[in-house]
Amino acid sequence: MDTVAILGGGLSGAIVAWHLARSSAVRIVVVEPRAELGRGLAYGTTDPDHKLNVPEDRMTLDTADLLHFRRWLSSPEAPFLPPGSATLRGEVFAPRGVFGQYVAQTVQPWIASGRITHRRTRALAARREGAGWLVDLEDGGTLSAGRIVLAVAHPAPRVPAALEPLRGDEGLLLDGVDTIAPDERVLIVGSGLTGADVVATLARRGQRGPVWMLSRHGRRSQPHGPRQPETAADYATTPEHTALGLLRRVRRDVARDAQAGLTWHAVFDRLRAQGPQIWAALPHPERARLLRHLRGLWDIHRFRIAPQTEAVLDRQIAAKRVTPLRGRITGARRGPDGIVVEIGAHHLTVDRIVLATGPAHDRALVENPLLAALAAGGAVTADPHGLGIRTTAECRAIAADGRAQDDLLVAGPLARGAVGELMGVPEITAWAERIARALALRGATRAA
Repeated sequence: MDTVAILGGGLSGAIVAWHLARSSAVRIVVVEPRAELGRGLAYGTTDPDHKLNVPEDRMTLDTADLLHFRRWLSSPEAPFLPPGSATLRGEVFAPRGVFGQYVAQTVQPWIASGRITHRRTRALAARREGAGWLVDLEDGGTLSAGRIVLAVAHPAPRVPAALEPLRGDEGLLLDGVDTIAPDERVLIVGSGLTGADVVATLARRGQRGPVWMLSRHGRRSQPHGPRQPETAADYATTPEHTALGLLRRVRRDVARDAQAGLTWHAVFDRLRAQGPQIWAALPHPERARLLRHLRGLWDIHRFRIAPQTEAVLDRQIAAKRVTPLRGRITGARRGPDGIVVEIGAHHLTVDRIVLATGPAHDRALVENPLLAALAAGGAVTADPHGLGIRTTAECRAIAADGRAQDDLLVAGPLARGAVGELMGVPEITAWAERIARALALRGATRAA
């Protein structure tokens, strides 16, 4: 029987495995060191303050069943949600760990039945052998597969050049804040969703020391809007071919919608829905220009903050326990009283620096051993815009010789360079379904 090896069992890998198990008889092996599939980096957290940033009726593992997660929340298998998870208008913003539990429990019956095999180890390398692949595993074993799906985790945040002198210092935190003492002085680098999560966690733990939240432009993730009609804006029928043209068009549409009583959210929801068509119409230089000048604005409007998290952040700022800062770090050193951070002409002394700038997708092929091995063999190449792995719009990895490979597919955000938008659960789910269909179709063709 044809074997599909899914390397990585976080959200992306779990969704591909689940859909493939339901639609094909191929042998499915997921290589993931965690005890449960679907947890991953984002949804493995047990912190109740790390909430989904969209309500429950927009989260699902099946685009044909938009209320799949909502029904599970009402089932006996779901845990009780923390107080305050629901807003006054009835929207539920569950902890991310609860969504991870939903994914794990949805996939588990297929593991129990033997349709999905979960190997609790890591993939270190993969190379072609005959008509298929041979994967080297961290536990010393190997795995033979006809096709591979790369569903590896997000890379760690990039350490800014100005903070390089602190690499390895216990005061520089790239993952987690459990070691921060309540009286310590904390600088959070990044004011997006991750930075807000850090503030919420510290507040719940009774942080007494001062906290500063630094961002280059002083922007914060924007709140959710009201339930409202859809915009008439359309960016797919006659798409723009320049970043500037797109920006001007968005501004016109937002202004027109405002006259009709709509908020800016309607236009940005349309931008998100038509993201692949917008991205496909932009030449590569214009894509680079959009990322360089407009990505920050897009992120704070696209990745909206849960109202509960926003309320905590607002309270902490109002009480002067958190101080927003605008600027960029120009230097840092370990001093006698802590870490001295230079922000322009100003100096700030702190005990801890938390990097909350998001994953450095442009470093994925360097920092991940599996991807580095594949890149060394020419099987994968970096996206030209630093968005991960270069793929086609049909999920296929593009080799160093420019060839699109039918037996090497890429799931999750590392494939976002092909479509422009591939970070949210709806997009990740739709992309995973596309991969599962392609794998099932080819498996059926081989069987015939």
